Amino acid sequence: MPLLVNKNSIYGTGQLPEKNNQIYNIYKDKLYLIPTGEVPLINLYKNKIFNINDLPIKSQTYTDCFRREAGSYGKKVKGLNRLHQFGKVEIVEITDNKNSNNRLKYMLKHIKNVLKSLKLKFRIKLLPCFKIGFTSSITYDFEVYSLGQKQWLEVSSLSNCLDYQSNNLNIFYKDNNIKKKCHTLNGSCIAIPRLLISIIEMYQSKNNIKIPKVLKKFF
Repeated sequence: MPLLVNKNSIYGTGQLPEKNNQIYNIYKDKLYLIPTGEVPLINLYKNKIFNINDLPIKSQTYTDCFRREAGSYGKKVKGLNRLHQFGKVEIVEITDNKNSNNRLKYMLKHIKNVLKSLKLKFRIKLLPCFKIGFTSSITYDFEVYSLGQKQWLEVSSLSNCLDYQSNNLNIFYKDNNIKKKCHTLNGSCIAIPRLLISIIEMYQSKNNIKIPKVLKKFF
């Protein structure tokens, strides 16, 4: 997945102009470092017309993400909590205009299962309108608890963007030969550094850090 994208890709997903102060750009080449894997992933479907029977389209990617965090909430936070470059798994769904809320529930269940399998203490927050991006109609945040810091850390954020992004990127589907705008959903699943904090703290003993049972097969 590309880490550098053009201006149209950034605007199409709604990262600009809202997050102009947070996005790294290369003025000479008019390119931008991606703030999230959502940007290149959704742009893969630009100018596509799907058949309703092919929906939902479910995609995921792992990328490095780059953010200045200038002027953003929590910009003074240090360490692994907030980095200019960090790894993140991103999930994206493209669906019809009737089932996007049901698909959001499915994505919420998916993230819950990931965190439950790690046996971490977590909570889900429905964000108020003044805290969500203007591309989103509804956003849920997942937060894990940091024992050392005695605070909750966001590790995932799921949003239903309805037809905002599909309108910008010309993503449609046909239902009985009638052309309609798709709905897009996206979410981080999950922000690796912050999850690592919680795992290290939760599984730490006097002499070592245990590996969560669900992860042992990868070691």
